[in-house]
Amino acid sequence: MSRAKGSQAESSAADFLEKKGFSILERNYRLPFGEIDLVAREGDTVVFVEVKARSGSGFGGPEASVGSVKQRKLVRTAQAWLRSRRWEGPARFDVVAIEGSDIRHIEDAFDARP
Repeated sequence: MSRAKGSQAESSAADFLEKKGFSILERNYRLPFGEIDLVAREGDTVVFVEVKARSGSGFGGPEASVGSVKQRKLVRTAQAWLRSRRWEGPARFDVVAIEGSDIRHIEDAFDARP
């Protein structure tokens, strides 16, 4: 996916989540070892959001591409974000899957524990 399409998908996901009552705290939080597309807050929970977009439904949909390697990178990056903000409240990982005009929000998409 091109950077422009990725940016558009992330903007669509942020708008979608804001309409659901989330607050977007950061976009594209990057460290040398990983990136988190969106950091949001829902109530008292910090939500790390991976945005995946595809034009077609092949290969199991966009969310299928968030495998174990990607999950480990997300967890490591999220841990750094939490430490840097001294956050001790609840946190979770969500995926927003965009397929054409269809947007699916998968809450608590995977567990950070091994």
